Amino acid sequence: MSKSLSLRWLEVFRLVAKSGSIQKVASETGLSISTVSNHLRSLEAALGIDLVDHGRRPMGLTPAGEVFARYVRDGLTVLKRGEAEIRSGNWRHATDLRLALIDDFDNQIAPDLFRFLAHALPRCNFRHYTRPSHEIIAKLQEHKLDAGVATRPSERTVGLIEYPLMRDPFVVILPNSFEGDPEGLFTPDSDLPLLRYSRDYMIGKQIEIQLTRNKYNLPNRFELECNQSITGLVAEGSGWAITTAACFHRAQRFHDSVKVIPFPGRNFVRTVSLFTTEVYPETTSKLIQKVMVNLIRQHFTDPMCKAHFWLKDEFVTLEAEGT
Repeated sequence: MSKSLSLRWLEVFRLVAKSGSIQKVASETGLSISTVSNHLRSLEAALGIDLVDHGRRPMGLTPAGEVFARYVRDGLTVLKRGEAEIRSGNWRHATDLRLALIDDFDNQIAPDLFRFLAHALPRCNFRHYTRPSHEIIAKLQEHKLDAGVATRPSERTVGLIEYPLMRDPFVVILPNSFEGDPEGLFTPDSDLPLLRYSRDYMIGKQIEIQLTRNKYNLPNRFELECNQSITGLVAEGSGWAITTAACFHRAQRFHDSVKVIPFPGRNFVRTVSLFTTEVYPETTSKLIQKVMVNLIRQHFTDPMCKAHFWLKDEFVTLEAEGT
């Protein structure tokens, strides 16, 4: 290598390799188009090889550029992780945490979680958000969050580290007044309609996949985003729903009017996990994982399994994983 490589050149190259556009990189970084172009040319000159096919739109990498891009991406990730560890020292010295939770945990767990973290991380500035799982994963991948508790998506979570927290089985909830055969609800001509979760949400997508696998073709008359609304409608006899043990548990004001039964046929579950960016300190991540598991057990799995003993082997925390 005849010249030293600028960290700025490498960062610009990584962004160009990702987007294929000098204009987009200029917009993202606040640099001028000519500055971005000069950084890229300087890197190529220092290496003595073309990394980008400048004649293509969007810009494509040369074979050499493809190889170099992998090393640059991995190298910059390691550097950022090292910077985060140095800045935070051990977990007691963490200074910033942008953390999002799914709304399942907003009422019962969030207050206890942040009380604990405020004491354990006395120098930390907190930003707390409540979002659906798909938005949490997207914001983590965009580095707009440091950590987030969300349902594990079916696709790979590229660039994120996962710490599993809870195995949450799907169940069926029915009005107390329902006295028929629950399996009859899975026929298109059932008098009691299925109240669906929005298919934009991971929980809604997972339910639809399971219905399709079982070849259940049910009318789609009601599709809602709010768990409390779904459980409330079931309680008043307007329909039935497929939900999870955790979602049912948090709708406690409706429990006297709703009964919960296992999902007929093969069980299916969602996994709720803590996700962090690759550069967020592992010590802080494991601290959050540990306290979340304890709070989930206290507020969700223990009381729910006590009330519904048949859930005890299905509705569990996952502290043994990811540690």
